[in-house]
Amino acid sequence: MAKILVTGGTGFIGSHTIVDLIENGFSVVSIDNHARSSSYAVAGIEQITGKKVKNYKVDLKNFDETRAVFQENPDITGVIHFAAYKAVGESVLEPILYYENNIFGLINLLKCVQEFEVADFVFSSSCTVYGNPDTIPVTESSPVKKAESPYGATKQMGEQVLADFTKAIEKTAVILLRYFNPVGAHPSALIGESPVGKPQNLVPAITQTAIGKLPKMMVFGTDYPTRDGSCVRDYIHVCDIAHAHTLAIQYLADKKNKTRCDIFNLGTGDGVTVLEAIHTFEEVSGIKLNYELGPRRAGDVVAIYANNNLAVKELGWKIKYGLTDMMKTAWAWELKIKEAEEKVKSN
Repeated sequence: MAKILVTGGTGFIGSHTIVDLIENGFSVVSIDNHARSSSYAVAGIEQITGKKVKNYKVDLKNFDETRAVFQENPDITGVIHFAAYKAVGESVLEPILYYENNIFGLINLLKCVQEFEVADFVFSSSCTVYGNPDTIPVTESSPVKKAESPYGATKQMGEQVLADFTKAIEKTAVILLRYFNPVGAHPSALIGESPVGKPQNLVPAITQTAIGKLPKMMVFGTDYPTRDGSCVRDYIHVCDIAHAHTLAIQYLADKKNKTRCDIFNLGTGDGVTVLEAIHTFEEVSGIKLNYELGPRRAGDVVAIYANNNLAVKELGWKIKYGLTDMMKTAWAWELKIKEAEEKVKSN
């Protein structure tokens, strides 16, 4: 049973990927310092899979602590690297925080990958590397343009670091997964997205407004050249994203990679406006959402969605969930959180 290290393993995508890995026969260890995630995810993972998962509360910026994880687990054959800060707006306000966390953590991790001769590495990249694309849908060969935010810049830098790393280190192959907008939650409602503080992403902002945690939500920009003036994004269910990581790590293990550093887009291929996403949620939940139309937000691109043909063809990836499923599962997760919070209060 191959052992995979998942960094950011108690985060949104990381926790779902751990579930998918276990369900597909992999052994998993996790690193997550809970800076942007909850330790509760470990219990959810174990409840879904029936397997205990070891999480090391380690900050990847601390090299010695990171190295100690590899020393304790010399049988790690692959790494899936999620651990990074990811809020576009926050990165504009706090660029140094993002460069320090996202780049230093990656470099320390790669030092360990090199020393312990880990063969397979999957990197959580982003469609933000394409900037404001000239044409959509974007393919893996679409030009990487100037980043619209420090967050996007850290993903571009991370990709460059990994491309250079694979040229020099022959024992490690890399897959860069450029995904679009992961949303939703596990169908069990035992794990989902739990942003720390005010949510920076659309769907948790929607569900927290609907449940009453937020008095209202803001739609950033109504004058974009789109169908209804709001930004267009490619929303993809987190379980579909998670399974792509399992397929990617298996693809590397089977030596099917075409280059030392392969790239795949992960999106549905359909562009959805922010307002269309809101209206879909309203239909699913039966709740009229309290939202306000506001000015554009720094760092946001106008429209982007994926051409996912390469991932479908090479990885054998199939999308199972549509936009309605995304909103249903996200809402079920939000309701589950409320139920748990009320239980705590009553006790």
